[in-house]
Amino acid sequence: MTMERSKGIESTPLAADAVQDLRSRIRGTLVQPGDAHYDEARRLQNGLIDRRPAVIVRCSGAADVVETVNFARDRGVLLSVRGGGHNVAGNAMNDGGVVIDLSSMRGVRVDPSGRTVRAAGGTTWGDVDRETQLFGLAVPGGVVSTTGIGGLTLHGGYGHLRRKHGLSIDNLLSVDIVTADGQVRTASAHEHDDLFWAVRGAGSNFGVVTSFEFRAHPVGPQVQLCAPFYPLEDGRKVLRAWREFTASAPDEVNSLAIPWSVPDADGFPPELRRCPVVSLAAVYAGPAEEGARVMQPLRELATPLLDLSGALPFTAIQSAFDPFFPKGNLYYWKSTYVHDLSDACIDAILDAAANRPSHMPDIPIWHLGGAMSRVAESQTAYGHRDAPYLVTAEANWVDARESDRHIQWARDLLATLQPFSRGGLYLNFPGFGEEKEVMLRAAHGSNYDQLSTLKRKYDPDNLFRMNINIPPAEGPAV
Repeated sequence: MTMERSKGIESTPLAADAVQDLRSRIRGTLVQPGDAHYDEARRLQNGLIDRRPAVIVRCSGAADVVETVNFARDRGVLLSVRGGGHNVAGNAMNDGGVVIDLSSMRGVRVDPSGRTVRAAGGTTWGDVDRETQLFGLAVPGGVVSTTGIGGLTLHGGYGHLRRKHGLSIDNLLSVDIVTADGQVRTASAHEHDDLFWAVRGAGSNFGVVTSFEFRAHPVGPQVQLCAPFYPLEDGRKVLRAWREFTASAPDEVNSLAIPWSVPDADGFPPELRRCPVVSLAAVYAGPAEEGARVMQPLRELATPLLDLSGALPFTAIQSAFDPFFPKGNLYYWKSTYVHDLSDACIDAILDAAANRPSHMPDIPIWHLGGAMSRVAESQTAYGHRDAPYLVTAEANWVDARESDRHIQWARDLLATLQPFSRGGLYLNFPGFGEEKEVMLRAAHGSNYDQLSTLKRKYDPDNLFRMNINIPPAEGPAV
């Protein structure tokens, strides 16, 4: 099985003279079918996605983005935007249209005295971490270093610093964004503040962000990781004890509990690989020695099969999950907020863990709260700040013949968890976004109608629709 073809969205066919016109406008590289690098250029993290755009524009800077936006708008061509290419829904590629590829735009500039960071739109979190850690600083970002900052930030941005320093969007100071009219706008609390509000939670709908300015925080260089692996048969005891620990954990503790298997990978004892487990991944956003003491109870919830806890460089922790989610594997990740992590909810999660279709799927349970919950719901377009947990059904596999079984497993788990949720999901884990507006209203809550109105203002013809799409509200442009 492969992903459905661009969600049935049509694109005006591109004639050769039109492609030549576009080529003459840009300084970057234009890649087409038949070119030596075409298949690699259209390849995304998720091997389920197999789409064939007419043109991929590897932009050299904002001017190339402007030219490509104007070209796609004027010619009625389907447009996608690729940053890091990690989004499991596959929206970075389309069939028959144009792709703005930002992967060549990866500059990072750190102001250590002002504790700010300016990063270009194609930058990865590994790029940001490498530069900020030179000064003992970090920006709250993702947990896989090859993830692009754009896709992760524009719909929230969960990471190992979320409870101490908030989401990525909570640390966003400004963006440079190319909107559907081809204008470059700087959006911040002081300029185009309505656009800045929308970008922080629904940003892919409003344009192409060519530059991000973030606030950074003192972190590292060494931070404490707590990473025991408990046998799955002890899962009920472990998760109930973890739930009690999280109820009073300080903001510095950012933890996940993950029903999974010991990875079948180097660095793990061969005799334990593929053994079903409940693993913990907790990072202390403070002094490592203090973190070791505070998180010690998490290492004593049962008898672990192995324990990888210790003080590590922040950059090492940021890339620790990288080997387990390689480019080209098959992925379907869907999420739901859980407001009642009751014994019955834990039982449902562990039953799903025991009945995974292979050893590769996992079920991360993210402990939320802390700084990310103290931002008012109306302050950004991101919804459900009050949720204490997020559960993700992460179906991961390699054999395409097993696709239907893995996807159904994930959907069944999410359906089972609905009695424990007051609704909503994290839009970076949306499955394929198949519920469309129903899903978006659930995710954005009371912010949805305002987003739809702003979409009419900034993108009335829905040029930016290859995303988790919010259609423009009906009526004249604002």
